[in-house]
Amino acid sequence: MPLPLYLLALAVFAMGTSEFMLAGLLPDIASDLDVTVGAAGTLTSAFAVGMVVGAPLVAALARDWPRRSGLLGFVLAFAAAHAVGAVTTSFPVLFATRVVAALANAGFLAVALTAAAALVPPDRKGRALAVLLSGTTVATVAGVPGGSVLGTALGWRAAFWAVAALCLPAALGILKAVPAGRAQGEAAGGPALRTELAQLTRPPLILVMLLGALVNAATFGSFTFLAPVVTDTAGLGELWISVVLVLFGAGSFAGVTVAGRLSDRRPGPVVAVGGPLLLLGWPTLALLADEPAALFALVFAQGALSFALGSTLIARVLHEAAEAPSMAGSYATAALNAGAATGPLVAATTLDTTAGNLGPLWASGLLVAVALLVAFPFRAVVAAGRSAEVLR
Repeated sequence: MPLPLYLLALAVFAMGTSEFMLAGLLPDIASDLDVTVGAAGTLTSAFAVGMVVGAPLVAALARDWPRRSGLLGFVLAFAAAHAVGAVTTSFPVLFATRVVAALANAGFLAVALTAAAALVPPDRKGRALAVLLSGTTVATVAGVPGGSVLGTALGWRAAFWAVAALCLPAALGILKAVPAGRAQGEAAGGPALRTELAQLTRPPLILVMLLGALVNAATFGSFTFLAPVVTDTAGLGELWISVVLVLFGAGSFAGVTVAGRLSDRRPGPVVAVGGPLLLLGWPTLALLADEPAALFALVFAQGALSFALGSTLIARVLHEAAEAPSMAGSYATAALNAGAATGPLVAATTLDTTAGNLGPLWASGLLVAVALLVAFPFRAVVAAGRSAEVLR
């Protein structure tokens, strides 16, 4: 894999740390800013909504920018948003910084996904995507638990400052190693923006985007509210939150690594095996969450299955959007974050029910069930490149 791809993954690591670390910081933020944990959870949704809306919009605006300049600008804007968030005492202001950071992240990831696909042959898009998304999974292994420990020791603001600092070496790497050429939307013979947007009317593309969103909604719905499960349901101390996040991240890294080697040529088995196992795992975790050993094992397994299935579906988005070279990354980003936006909102509604802290786990199981029911009649679209024949 080309060196610039790993440098892009470094920036994704910084951004992934920010996106996921709130799972361990929500109680501290809620207490400091005098809001409920459920209200604090909307910070995750605000970030995701900003990415859903921002990905296509920013990608369209930036499609003719020099690629290196665009990526560098997005990283620096992301860092600035975190610096403001670290000093504010207002929840609405913090909420606004999450939206701004999301727009910067959306622009970066949309361009980076397109750039990653362009750096490798078409039959290696899945592996390139796995390398890029490894930045997110490494964030869940190292960055997110590190942010949780830092937040526990020094307060949640220190974690925000750390993310801002992480962006600086990533920006330097982009400046030094990413080619300064124009974005693909400006390349000779490239399709017009109208043509690229028209791809969104294709049923196969809509299908894989929907499936990716549903699986990611399940992932974020439970991940966002893992901290109360660890401390209240399992009865463990706050430092165990970091252990659980490390296990989820280690599983996600394993899942995306394995799926990256299969998603280009054999996505069908990943979905056929991983989907039902993921569906079974969420309610099993809800039933056994009060047993620490079971909690640890199942969190690892769910991390692996969630990212194996999710990354495979997002790779299918890039394949189905091949005729939209400068916008495909934004479609994948929008699908990922439509799920990340809705998942915590759906999960939050279950916290005040009789299910309590376990409600998000049951909600995640339901979301995966919906995804599998939608996918089954059109499984050939997900499994192979015969989408046109199936859905036309």
